[in-house]
Amino acid sequence: MEEFLPFLFNGLSISSILLLTAIGLSIVFGMMGVINFAHGEFIMIGCYSSYIASLVLGSKGTWTALVLAFVLAFALAFAIGYIVERLVIRKLYARPLDSILATWGISLILQQVARNIFGSNNVEAPMPKILNEGLKVSEGITLPFNRLFIIIITILVILLVYIFMYKTPKGRILQAVMQNRAMASCIGINTKKADAFTFSLGCGLAGIAGICISMLGSVGPSTGQNYIIDTFLVVILGGIGGLRGTILAALLIGLCNPFIEYFTTSSMSKVIILSLVLVVLQFKPQGLSPMKDRTID
Repeated sequence: MEEFLPFLFNGLSISSILLLTAIGLSIVFGMMGVINFAHGEFIMIGCYSSYIASLVLGSKGTWTALVLAFVLAFALAFAIGYIVERLVIRKLYARPLDSILATWGISLILQQVARNIFGSNNVEAPMPKILNEGLKVSEGITLPFNRLFIIIITILVILLVYIFMYKTPKGRILQAVMQNRAMASCIGINTKKADAFTFSLGCGLAGIAGICISMLGSVGPSTGQNYIIDTFLVVILGGIGGLRGTILAALLIGLCNPFIEYFTTSSMSKVIILSLVLVVLQFKPQGLSPMKDRTID
């Protein structure tokens, strides 16, 4: 148990981070057909938001600064995402190859802007002191409070996204556009406004993920790129646009990673996980649980 529990806990914390980074990307890709390679930079915006909040309040790490960081991260990433969608992304709907090139360029621009503002060196956002401590389960097992907090935040975010998508009129509109864009437009839904809101929402969720990542260590202009490949892997394995599939894929990849690393190495672990994903996609090419599409109907 002393060996199994830390692996399980690390797997859950990894799954939580992957889920936070992937949920917005999954919704955007499923609804708009846009492969957003700049998604990692919206994670980076969230990382720097915690640093900005600490500078504004002049604190060494308080809960007030952390709450402000969450609000600032979501608002800032949402606003920048809206501007990017209005200027660039709206011309790339259902053009995945063109969207790859365009969003890759946006990614490079946002990274350079971050370097010009904050410098090339990594910075560290101070957190409440209690998050640097841990819960002592036994003599040899201590569960860090910062990772426990990330798991709790992930559960809250998923619940809020679920309630929004399935229990509110706005969420049902987004589902209608995602399932059949032409029919949604015929019944009077403004699909362009729905696309702008969806892309902005996905960017805002990435900003929240960035705050959680900043709790684990220093952050820099390229921090988001460290998570973008695993994020796309979760989206593809789970199924485009499916909330349930994204959750399942994040759990599978996050839980398998520490156990495989224990018997091999970090690099070999990524190779094995990628191979397993490819095998699964051979039998389920649409992913584990994709969003139901009514276009054929």
